[in-house]
Amino acid sequence: MFERFVLTLKRILVVNSIALIFVVATGRAQQAPATYEDPSGGYVGFPLGDTPQAFRAGKTSYRVVPMKGLTRPWALAFLPNGDILITERGGRLRIVRNGVLDAREIIGIPPVLRLRGFGLMDIALHPRFAENRLIYFTYSKPKAGEKDVAAATLARARYEGGYALSDVRDVFVSNAWTDQASMARIVFGRDGKIYMSIGMTHPGRFGDPRDAQDPASHGGKVLRLNDDGTAPADNPFVGREGYRPEIYALGIRNSLGLIVHPETGEIWNTENGPFGGDEINIIRAGRNYGWPIVSYGRSYSGELTGDTGPSQAEPCAPGMEQPFLFWNPSIAAAGMVFYTGDRFPEWKGHLFVGALRGNQLQHVTIDAKGLPQRPWHSLLTELKQRIREVRQGPDGLLYLLTDEDAGALLRIEPA
Repeated sequence: MFERFVLTLKRILVVNSIALIFVVATGRAQQAPATYEDPSGGYVGFPLGDTPQAFRAGKTSYRVVPMKGLTRPWALAFLPNGDILITERGGRLRIVRNGVLDAREIIGIPPVLRLRGFGLMDIALHPRFAENRLIYFTYSKPKAGEKDVAAATLARARYEGGYALSDVRDVFVSNAWTDQASMARIVFGRDGKIYMSIGMTHPGRFGDPRDAQDPASHGGKVLRLNDDGTAPADNPFVGREGYRPEIYALGIRNSLGLIVHPETGEIWNTENGPFGGDEINIIRAGRNYGWPIVSYGRSYSGELTGDTGPSQAEPCAPGMEQPFLFWNPSIAAAGMVFYTGDRFPEWKGHLFVGALRGNQLQHVTIDAKGLPQRPWHSLLTELKQRIREVRQGPDGLLYLLTDEDAGALLRIEPA
């Protein structure tokens, strides 16, 4: 018993040391939030210039090339020919053709709930897109008879390259109806399965944070699905009484980033904490990530526990996973990517995380053991833009989306 106590104490000290690093790294950025909240639940930020801007981080010189004309962009996916599909939270699907944002939208997206954090969200290509032309996207499906209630939904469509989707259908509708924030990210794993995160944040008329621990609810989970939306037979809870067969991991608050590690093939996520405690987690089959029992954040009232915070003051509990790293104060961690390209050799293997709070791109140095190390940087704070999405393009450059009414696609290239 004493040895277990010592081991737990050591884990808390290590993770808290990492958190202290990120407090220092992000604290200054917290002092310069975007200007004011708009009715849609986003923030109206500062004007973005039309011309490229040059920056330097350590020994790396780079420039940011903006492509404007988007409205609240959420996610992007690269087509085989280099064109880029971009979702807008309001329910529009856009495309960048030959490096130019097309003024026409691609029609066929189902009706979405356009309120606060609800809307059209993630997008991904089927691994065999070149053969079947299938794309997948997540959206907030409105609940009939309710003006502010939706369920995170996975849809599939065929895209042949024009201005319309065909054969559009919902392949999975979660049972977690909610009137609170519930983001839905997707990624295809190396096993060909779809991993889908579904958030569950605050208590409301519909949905409750405790759903994240309820095995009968899809809310607050990472799911694993076949490409037709059904549950794979080898999921960790298949056949277990009371558990939804789609569940892969549970105890997830609200995940705004979901990726496959380029070397290990593991699923990684960013997760927004309540009042502090944003996390990066390595998602493993059958594991419990703690929400709303444990968190390194606290209730919005400022108390350690409460309706909007964890139910216990201690950030650790038996059988619940610790994060790879976390931030206090929150940065509202969003999209992320491990950089694997050759255009920035000194960034190879490092992690880049978009931040909606603090208007920044977090650069986390990762060492040869896969651990976060100094130095780290808060990039692009000068732009004063909320960074929603971070992807690496087939050209080895980084591409970002800004979560603004006057949103933009940002391309980061060597200066």
